[in-house]
Amino acid sequence: MGPVNWLGVVVATIVALAVSALWYGPIHGRARVEELGPGGLGQRIAPWRNFMASGVLLLVSATMIGHMFARVGAPTLAVKPWLYFMMTGGLAGAFIIPAMWFNYMNLRVSRRMALIDAGFWLLAYLAMGLVFFVMR
Repeated sequence: MGPVNWLGVVVATIVALAVSALWYGPIHGRARVEELGPGGLGQRIAPWRNFMASGVLLLVSATMIGHMFARVGAPTLAVKPWLYFMMTGGLAGAFIIPAMWFNYMNLRVSRRMALIDAGFWLLAYLAMGLVFFVMR
């Protein structure tokens, strides 16, 4: 196992938070308000607390992705650079999105919101893969 790229972990977290701000702001913010109302699923309480919690959880994801790339090793990734995107996109597509949809079925969240959220997770994980690819 090679060393974890800790700078890549931090940058990947920041990039994923930026993707979140864009995705749920100018890109799909209006759709979210139309679907859930101005307060979301309830009153919006402590947006900074939500932002910090998102940052911590994305940091955990980025740490695991960094560890995963360290396990694969730099020599393999140098020969097969598509693994950065295949592995991160695969995590989102095979684990995160199905788990989210399973939960959304129980909460009866609309298909529109489920697709918007699924798009975010796929894009965020691919963006994290791009960070590790660029910072190799």
